[in-house]
Amino acid sequence: MRGGRERGESLDRSHAKAHVPIKLLRCRVSSRSKTDPTATDVFPQVPITQGLTIPPIRGRIAPCFARHLCTGTDHWRVVGPCAPKGTTLFDFDMLGLKPILSKTLQANGFKEPTPIQNQAIPLALEGHDILGLAQTGTGKTLAFGLPLMEHLLAHHGKPEPKTARALILAPTRELVNQIADSLRMFTQQTPLKVATVVGGQSIGRQIGVLARGTDILVATPGRLMDLMDRGAIHLHTVQHLVLDEADQMLDLGFIHALRKIAPKLGTPRQTMLFSATMPKQMEELSRAYLTNPKRVQVAPPGKAADKVAQSVIFVEKSAKQSKLREILNRDPEALVLVFGRTKHGCEKLMKGLVDDGYNAASIHGNKSQGQRDRAIKAFRDGTIKILVATDVAARGIDIPGVGYVINYELPDTPDNYVHRIGRTARAGREGEAIALVCAEEVDLLNQIEKLMKNEIPVVGGHKPEAVSAPKPGRRGRGGNAGGGAGGGGNRRAQGQGRPQGQKKPQGAPGGQVKRRRPRRPRKAA
Repeated sequence: MRGGRERGESLDRSHAKAHVPIKLLRCRVSSRSKTDPTATDVFPQVPITQGLTIPPIRGRIAPCFARHLCTGTDHWRVVGPCAPKGTTLFDFDMLGLKPILSKTLQANGFKEPTPIQNQAIPLALEGHDILGLAQTGTGKTLAFGLPLMEHLLAHHGKPEPKTARALILAPTRELVNQIADSLRMFTQQTPLKVATVVGGQSIGRQIGVLARGTDILVATPGRLMDLMDRGAIHLHTVQHLVLDEADQMLDLGFIHALRKIAPKLGTPRQTMLFSATMPKQMEELSRAYLTNPKRVQVAPPGKAADKVAQSVIFVEKSAKQSKLREILNRDPEALVLVFGRTKHGCEKLMKGLVDDGYNAASIHGNKSQGQRDRAIKAFRDGTIKILVATDVAARGIDIPGVGYVINYELPDTPDNYVHRIGRTARAGREGEAIALVCAEEVDLLNQIEKLMKNEIPVVGGHKPEAVSAPKPGRRGRGGNAGGGAGGGGNRRAQGQGRPQGQKKPQGAPGGQVKRRRPRRPRKAA
């Protein structure tokens, strides 16, 4: 290594302007020997002393420096750099990924890792369990996807029938499809197979796919449990588990499914948990499923993406529709995602927009999976400009072209606001999030601002006094007075039922009245 240091120092003087100080790092070096220029010798991890400066290699600043003295071309690969906070130490070329993964990254324009990728990928490549926290739209899919595919390619073997080698769980069908599409981009020219398992699709077809086995299974917990109960999938071969958007899985009650799935997985295994928010239950979940995890966090929990320009417009509830159309008319060609609170409300809003000549569609829980997929595809292609959605889509839409997110109604859960506005300003672009707030939603706005620890700018209207939203009246039987079976007392009070003076209907001979509850056979006279 002494000769290497001397050679390195001579190169330093020729590239003095490009030096960067590197702290204690670890790297893997491969070089071509003198005797066989085509052979590659992989050397063990070499510790580098603190404060060593390094030259650029092939036009880039190398993240760490360890040189084996030889006459051939030197190759440099990073195994796991320990970066000073806020310092980007590598690009994707320096990760030492399989050539097919590196080529796919280049072909799709991925040049430099995002902050969450910068921190998580090296640790995941080393096999650590990961607890990752980052706002939406920051590249969490690649943060766990690249290490996962690298591990599977390094230890490739044909999966057994009805088994999987890696399992990725996500809360919604849209998010499952998004993750699978991102991974298939990299696995097209590899032997790795990616399968999806979601509700709303033919379970028979999914059983047929799983019968052949798969390398990576991306699933929603509910449908996965159904297939496990049918014996269509066995998880004892799973060595990698990823929980994406784990906080929403907790919100949707999937914690019970997770408790049933986890004991079926293979051991030892690597577990990676990623989310944009950190509720208290997440700490409990991480302690239960992660072993000595490495925590990577690039933004405080609840922080929105930095490039989202947020604003609030205070408006009467009855004037929301006209204000929405006013905003849509500002930029008719932009892709706009409008969020509502209920399925029926979103469908009604969408139909009103279509009647007024807007090119709109909707997705929510009452839509079939095929309808939701077609609507999202049309929105991505630009044939539909306005997509009205409930929170079912807040974490399942990854469309970089979304220019505006409009919160027609604020969500009941403040965390969902963060995920809603994260649908814009993705992949480094800018976006705008506008919230239409009426008096009944002022308390919800206050909770959102408390979570985000900042006040959202007001660009229209004046903040009204908070008003409690009216609760829907109870349906069913009437009150105690004269209630009887079916609530007859209430109906009489409203002028309904039998007119006054009319006798009760007679039952069997002898003047006995037929009793409705419980049913009994009529007695003879």
